[in-house]
Amino acid sequence: MSEAAELRKLVKQLQNTSTNEEKVTILQILKKDFQVNEAILRESKAGLAVGKLRTHEAKEVSDLAKEIVKKWKNEVERAKGGPGSKAGAPANGKAGSTRKGSASVTPSNATPAPMSGKSESRTAKGDKAKAGTGNDVRDRCTELLYDGLAFDSGAPSDLIMTRAKAVEAGVFAQFGSANAEYKGKIRSLFVNLKDKGNPGLRESVVSGELLAEKFSKMSSEEMSSEERRAADRKIKEENFFKSLGAGEQEAETEGFQCGRCKQRKCRYRQAQTRSADEPMTTFVTCVNCGNKWKFS
Repeated sequence: MSEAAELRKLVKQLQNTSTNEEKVTILQILKKDFQVNEAILRESKAGLAVGKLRTHEAKEVSDLAKEIVKKWKNEVERAKGGPGSKAGAPANGKAGSTRKGSASVTPSNATPAPMSGKSESRTAKGDKAKAGTGNDVRDRCTELLYDGLAFDSGAPSDLIMTRAKAVEAGVFAQFGSANAEYKGKIRSLFVNLKDKGNPGLRESVVSGELLAEKFSKMSSEEMSSEERRAADRKIKEENFFKSLGAGEQEAETEGFQCGRCKQRKCRYRQAQTRSADEPMTTFVTCVNCGNKWKFS
């Protein structure tokens, strides 16, 4: 079985497993037993699958995924003869993806070269990726999108450029020209793509899971990470509690039990927060510990 086939098999297992323990086991195999190059990553799609796990809720899973992505970036750079390259790479540049114990371009016991700032943050200029739209403004905007998508990605440059072109084309179709609104939308997409706290957005666009046309029309709120959206929802709920007004009387009741302190002395009020045919929302505050919750 070829190296790419072995990687594909493990990637499929990784995507189908339901427990964190199994994910950790597979990730450890990927980290210890495989060395890669760009062609193998492109064929197996392992880089995209592992990259998505960098934001996994289980710290052990996310940490391992980050280590693997960084390790594979180093290996791709060495195979290309880039900033992290080592002397002794084959003249044809075709470093193989090998299991430990077999002939390897980069010895498995070698210490990976430190990643330079350039390889940590890839750019269109650094990757020598050209947009080639025939329009200077659109070229610059496409390459800016490339910079956002490639920021910490191990995906092949041609795939990233394909996605960047598709996103730019979607934005251009919305506004009809490279006008101020077009440029503003491009900047908004770039800022959200480059957000270090939201690597899942970059990975989903590069992998094709999030279609470029759909992404090109998303708002900043839609592009934010689940953690950010959860935090925003909490702030909105707290502000809503406050906005109900000090003058509005709350009824006291023992009909609700606080999930935090288990006491039943609470204050509550109701408000119509949705359409008229929907039930009212009840806002409850525990008198004992101050915990707040709501239900409809």
